[in-house]
Amino acid sequence: MAKFRKVIKTGNSLAITIPSKTIAEFSLKEGDIAQILVNKTKTSITYLFTGHPRQLSLIHKS
Repeated sequence: MAKFRKVIKTGNSLAITIPSKTIAEFSLKEGDIAQILVNKTKTSITYLFTGHPRQLSLIHKS
């Protein structure tokens, strides 16, 4: 099942929130470092969180 999040404005930037269930599953906390991988060809953005062996993709593949 696809999950959708709305892009919101925060200050002069845009943001996408992370659902609390996902935060718990990945043991994320405020201040964690995220590496951003942008693939313009596939129109996708992937975030890799420091210290976490799994990656969190914002694109759901059907």
